[in-house]
Amino acid sequence: MSTSDPMTTSPDALVIPGRECGTCSLCCKVYTIPELDKPAGKWCKHCLPGKGICKIHDDLPAGCAAFNCRWRTEEAMPPHWKPDVAKMVVTVNPRNGYIYVRVDPGTPSAWRKEPYYDELRQLARNNLESRIYVVVSLNDTFTLVLPDLDVPLKPQGPIDRIVVSKRPGADGARYDVAVNPDPPAGSAGANAATVSEVAAEPVGR
Repeated sequence: MSTSDPMTTSPDALVIPGRECGTCSLCCKVYTIPELDKPAGKWCKHCLPGKGICKIHDDLPAGCAAFNCRWRTEEAMPPHWKPDVAKMVVTVNPRNGYIYVRVDPGTPSAWRKEPYYDELRQLARNNLESRIYVVVSLNDTFTLVLPDLDVPLKPQGPIDRIVVSKRPGADGARYDVAVNPDPPAGSAGANAATVSEVAAEPVGR
């Protein structure tokens, strides 16, 4: 996992009956696991891909032992979002509530295929006013999915906060996006550094 995309699960998340991992073990590929010196995008040496078997299952790192993807804990997610089918692992970051979509680097365009792309944009649309954002990550590349366009992000550390402002443009809505912006002057943490700020440009599918 990247520092911007932690392998964490809400402690209140409960596994839906029948949502077993089975032969799926994509989380063992897409995340960094520091305790095992495993980089993101590479299969863990203890995993048997396609068999759902971990050779150290009884002695897992804490992050692995506690982890559940959103497909296992969110009943509304349909069967095609199971990670070994979708080629993506979806989680909710308990720190900020953002929805992270970790893409298998072996199928980097998986998130742009249907029905996934339309469903990600609908998810972004449904949560935009609540400031719950959808972030697609592929190794250390991050893209903010908005209702009608995608915005490349360039964080230099953990994504703690994203601020999105919408304004009219000649060719439709435009978005200004700031990652970890400075708080208002005089507030706690007012000296925090702005990591990245970009004006949204449509990204071709």
